[in-house]
Amino acid sequence: MMKMGNFFLAIALSFGVVQVQAEPSVVAQAQPDRINFHQVKHIEKRPIIALVLGSGGSRGYAHIGAIEVLEQAGIQPDFIVGTSAGSLVGALYAQGKTASELREIALAMKASDVRDIRLDKKGFFDGQKIEDYVNGLLGNTPLQDLKTPMYVVATQLKHGQKVVFNYGNTGQAVRASVSIPSMFIPTDIAGLEYVDGGLVSPVPVNIARNLGADFIIAVDILAQPEHTQTHHVWGLFNQNINIMQQHLAQQELQHADIVIQPDIREKAHIFDVSSREKIMQAGHIAAQQQLSNIVHVLNHKQMSSSEKFQVFD
Repeated sequence: MMKMGNFFLAIALSFGVVQVQAEPSVVAQAQPDRINFHQVKHIEKRPIIALVLGSGGSRGYAHIGAIEVLEQAGIQPDFIVGTSAGSLVGALYAQGKTASELREIALAMKASDVRDIRLDKKGFFDGQKIEDYVNGLLGNTPLQDLKTPMYVVATQLKHGQKVVFNYGNTGQAVRASVSIPSMFIPTDIAGLEYVDGGLVSPVPVNIARNLGADFIIAVDILAQPEHTQTHHVWGLFNQNINIMQQHLAQQELQHADIVIQPDIREKAHIFDVSSREKIMQAGHIAAQQQLSNIVHVLNHKQMSSSEKFQVFD
């Protein structure tokens, strides 16, 4: 016989009074791609647009400003590739969050939402809160079910291999992609450890091209070495990373059709609300400056004159 509590729960569910949050999906995985973008291009006779969102820590808020400009221009990517900070913003955008909603999320985020201190010989942030935070905002939607195909780049720690997650637990994939070595404990997925995707592909343009993109808009938010303070140990450490990432990024950025590079010189704190506004604005300005080029190149690639884009003042 059904217990009274269960009985009322069943009635509530039948009328949609109670909503049950789905459990996180299976672990993040890199599976053969389900979408053949080359075929999509052939059938729909139009260029395939990819948005590539790079790594850069707190500068990741600039991605929101860039997305805002593209959204206002009616430019919608066919798929998104994100690494580190770009994977977090990209995942939310891929689920259908508007630029305005992304801005609200960014300004509302608190340190306690994503920061979980855990002293360990491999790091002092666990990363589970980031996974839960992303999955909570997405309703635990797995990567393969996001509204826009999303590809999350991480680094398999033991062999230093680039891994592109496109299936399973979205929050877990993002957690792996943002796990800065020595700060975050590596993310364990099926017995393997993963860390920040920016180590191997800070602006993953080549992945987008290999997936079948004809038109790639890359947002590069890396710190510029010439603006990095090097008069203390932490600055020198950052500079080492900045120089290595710059060389890696340049090798890929030359294959992008458009590169958006926000001017962010000062080191902003990720939880400083005023800095978030400034960084988002920097992304907006940089994208706005490139908009006419974006429209020009995209229209050149269009196969049908009826699908031309326009720049509106």
